[in-house]
Amino acid sequence: MQNSLEQAVIKGFKEIFEKDIESVEFQATRKDFEGDITIVVFAFLKHVKGNPVQIGTQIGEYLKENVTEVSDFNVVKGFLNLVISDTQFISSFNTINATTNYGVVEPNKNDKAVMVEYSSPNTNKPLHLGHIRNNLLGYSVAEIIKASGKKVYKTQIINDRGIHICKSMLAWQRFGNGETPESTGLKGDKLVGNYYVAFDKAYKKEIAELIAEGKTEDEAKKEAPILVEAQAMLRKWEAGDEEIVTLWKTMNQWVYTGFDKTYKDLGVDFDKNYYESNTYLLGKDIVAEGLEKGIFFKKEDGSVWIDLSDEGLDEKIVLRADGTAVYMTQDIGTAIERCKDFDLQELVYTVGNEQDYHFKVLFLILSKLGFDWAKNLYHLSYGMVDLPSGKMKSREGTVVDADDLMAEMTNTARDISQDLGKLDGYSNNEKEALYKTIGLGALKYYILKVDPKKRILFDPEESVDFAGNTGPFIQYTYARIQSIIRKATFDYSSEITNIDLHSKEKELIKQLELFPEVIQNAATNHSPALIANYTYDLVKSYNSFYQSVPILACENEQEKIFRVQLSVKVSEIIKTAFGLLGIQVPNRM
Repeated sequence: MQNSLEQAVIKGFKEIFEKDIESVEFQATRKDFEGDITIVVFAFLKHVKGNPVQIGTQIGEYLKENVTEVSDFNVVKGFLNLVISDTQFISSFNTINATTNYGVVEPNKNDKAVMVEYSSPNTNKPLHLGHIRNNLLGYSVAEIIKASGKKVYKTQIINDRGIHICKSMLAWQRFGNGETPESTGLKGDKLVGNYYVAFDKAYKKEIAELIAEGKTEDEAKKEAPILVEAQAMLRKWEAGDEEIVTLWKTMNQWVYTGFDKTYKDLGVDFDKNYYESNTYLLGKDIVAEGLEKGIFFKKEDGSVWIDLSDEGLDEKIVLRADGTAVYMTQDIGTAIERCKDFDLQELVYTVGNEQDYHFKVLFLILSKLGFDWAKNLYHLSYGMVDLPSGKMKSREGTVVDADDLMAEMTNTARDISQDLGKLDGYSNNEKEALYKTIGLGALKYYILKVDPKKRILFDPEESVDFAGNTGPFIQYTYARIQSIIRKATFDYSSEITNIDLHSKEKELIKQLELFPEVIQNAATNHSPALIANYTYDLVKSYNSFYQSVPILACENEQEKIFRVQLSVKVSEIIKTAFGLLGIQVPNRM
């Protein structure tokens, strides 16, 4: 509609003022003005001098006379507000209604793919609240990009090696007495995480003892026997010691099994896993090539660096003096391998904003190395999640466990739902499934409705409110529409072409028309918040429509059919949009 109006305005401007214009500036009509779409007349003043109201009136009269979709107009100062005919709105809705999976574009199999990396946990502890935001963001961005018409691969790189892994292993050797997830009934990731905490307690105790013996704090931290032993274990692992590698494989598998359950409960998945134990040597050969080309330089101690001071950054090490890799080396090699593996068009890293500098450096290095695709690397940087109780520390065991938080959300949904008393006739199993759907929906929506870059203070109880900009409020509206559909026992499949529309119906159709563009914008901006807040606006419009006009009680048969069709399509869009956020919608609430 906007495209055809633009062409009509360009043509009319030429006829009226004998001037050429290339484009027209549109905006949504303000709610206190009558109209459906607004043309900004001020933009024309650079082409023709005169009174904006007079210019707008001349254009409005031309459009009313020559464009059948424009039924009326009004001019307020420099704004031309066009009233679009009911016929045009109905035609637009019928097109939307006939479109399966409206707004979603099927990917072209011949196009290059987009890879989205998220989660990327350590195998020495369970997933926590920070991982939840990471997973929800990464998964949702992947789904949105896929819906925009791209082929997408979801991946994670699992940090399964290093001193932190050895700390859990050593603590289990010392204090575990051979216990396993099976013998304790604990999820494997929780069991291993307990030993990471146990290591820290033992380490702090040894530091205190060494300080009491006269060591400085720095000396005590370096010389604590349990840390020295963990470092020795890491060296043995790197040397391929059979006993250590076997223990490492066993404990990692406990963690993977635990992670899989958490991912399933959270509703996220991956197409491919990368493991740091396989990738930590990648990139060393690339550094050698870059050294030959003069991209990197070697210091006197033998370490290899890159100087990025001309780009406003500083010098960055890419290889230690002993020839071992740093994280940057590994990330260089992993990026190159992924692009070879999947012929990528874009690679999105979902990583917290404390790593902003790291990714600036990484992308710049890859560009200097001559990889054209480096310009398509994107750091989906996000702020931390806080709880009212304060900051989390995994070493001290004060982290908010992801499984515990999901269970708490289900419990909160249970308490609030029972207080509202809306579940008569549900079996216990149906109730429990619904509590989980509401609780997880509340958690996901609360996190995803916020711009990724902003820090979040997460309040579980506030998120499960059944009113306002929350997941349960939107889920409840979806369930309300399903109730209308169940009660609509007549045939409502015929296409309606000639009825007078209520203003609330027009508003709803306008909202539906926006959905494809919202998906594209959300994909371009890597922002699930655009989808979340669009859905809330759609639901607000529907509830206003629901309260303003009769649907099933409508006496005019044609209007009743149209309103049911409109309700059905709104529910489909809610379901699609929430699906892009990884949120389920219940048929009854």
